[in-house]
Amino acid sequence: MAQRIDRAASFGQNLYVDTRGAAGEPVPFTQAVINGLAQGGGLYVPEELPTLSLDEICALARLPYAQRAAAIYKAFNVDLPDEAIDELMGRAYGDNFDDEAICPITSLDESTHILELWHGPTSAFKDMALQCLPHFFSASAEKLREEGTLDHEFMILVATSGDTGKAALEGFKGVDGVSIGVLFPDGGVSDIQRKQMVTTTGDNVQVWAVRGNFDDCQTEVKRIFADSELAERIAANGAVLSSANSINVGRLAPQVTYYFDSYAQLVRAGAIQLGDEVTFCVPTGNFGDVLAGYYAKRLGLPVKKLVVASNENDVLTDFLTTGTYNRLRPFNKTISPSMDILVSSNLERMLYYFCEGDCELVSSLMDDLAKKGSYTVPAEVLTRIQEVFACGRADDAQTRAEIRSTWEGLGVLIDPHTAVAKTVLDAIERDGSARVCLSTASPYKFGADVLAALGEDTNRMTGFECMDALAANTGTVPPARLSALRDAEVLHTAVCDRDEMGDFVEASCARVFK
Repeated sequence: MAQRIDRAASFGQNLYVDTRGAAGEPVPFTQAVINGLAQGGGLYVPEELPTLSLDEICALARLPYAQRAAAIYKAFNVDLPDEAIDELMGRAYGDNFDDEAICPITSLDESTHILELWHGPTSAFKDMALQCLPHFFSASAEKLREEGTLDHEFMILVATSGDTGKAALEGFKGVDGVSIGVLFPDGGVSDIQRKQMVTTTGDNVQVWAVRGNFDDCQTEVKRIFADSELAERIAANGAVLSSANSINVGRLAPQVTYYFDSYAQLVRAGAIQLGDEVTFCVPTGNFGDVLAGYYAKRLGLPVKKLVVASNENDVLTDFLTTGTYNRLRPFNKTISPSMDILVSSNLERMLYYFCEGDCELVSSLMDDLAKKGSYTVPAEVLTRIQEVFACGRADDAQTRAEIRSTWEGLGVLIDPHTAVAKTVLDAIERDGSARVCLSTASPYKFGADVLAALGEDTNRMTGFECMDALAANTGTVPPARLSALRDAEVLHTAVCDRDEMGDFVEASCARVFK
């Protein structure tokens, strides 16, 4: 249930529960962050959700981004002192972003706007959370060590479809007491995404390509987390596994913040009045980004609709339309690879809320997904979901057409994931309310596909040749950090099969924590 939380009177008392009800007693925020995944495979969610009045939302609108992010964290009543939260958010959102606004808005017309979430170190929206999470992970670990409940180091294990990996590597490299291992599908990410990951420096950093797709990586990571014998062997090296994927609840509040920030920007610009409802369209695969929008709505942000945009891997579109989630379908490699996902992990958190906290039902649905490959929610649950969420899909041809028309018609260059969202948003009937399309990556991370969409022949061109040609053809400037990658040394070349991932993780722990 949502309620007004008095932080001064109940500091840190908002505990976190397991969506499947298998982890026993609820735990504080710091413990949930450290654990990553709940025992039994469930995900942590807060017992209570705060509510913010329009006056409080108005007050947030007047704050700099870092202070607004700190205020959202405090609203969740996490068990870290206010001064620590302020300090950590100041570190997370500073000169590491190349735009003072952190996530500026570009208006396409009077009612349609693009929220640019890619001005961080890795030029993708994952920076919005992963410039924050490592600081809070370290602070949580320090708190638990001081309390005498923690006596080990951590191996952060991340499966990525492209963007999360580099963002997590940048956030966690050099962090004391932590090693990070990132697994990505071999051949399943863009040239630039791959180069970002395999050139990452740091003694506590490991990167592995996996023969398979993202779902193979993600499924095996979950299996590794559930492998008690592997956990014992890793513990013998003084380490415990944890996660920085969106399954970690510590990533949710930072993502909630930019929904409030976009609303504040529209109010300040006079595009909306305080209290006006806004529709958000989100390109998604793992459901974490749009889930943050749902949390924003639950916190009191005037959200009219959350539109889930899928590419040809349209498992979410089918689910939101029919109530049946079926992962047993062909896997399509698309030009929006970060959305090439058939098992959307964060959907479990959404189900928890729309099943009204019925952990047994959620556990049963997840069991059906694991054993049968599909599940169907009760009709009344689907009805509640459809009151909040809309959906749509765009194939590669539509995505390319959207990239070209948005550039030629509006002078705005967008990446394929943003183009999927804009295609879906444009297909929804306008009702006069403001609409915000979340732009999740710089077009230069996918320069070859963007350039091809503009009509250029990219055959036999490298990723960096495409980057240069895109800049020359459009007069735009690639992010400096991406451009600098062309001369970076490749440091990680390991490739493994899916069933070898556990061995790679164990060997990494033995090497780092020897």
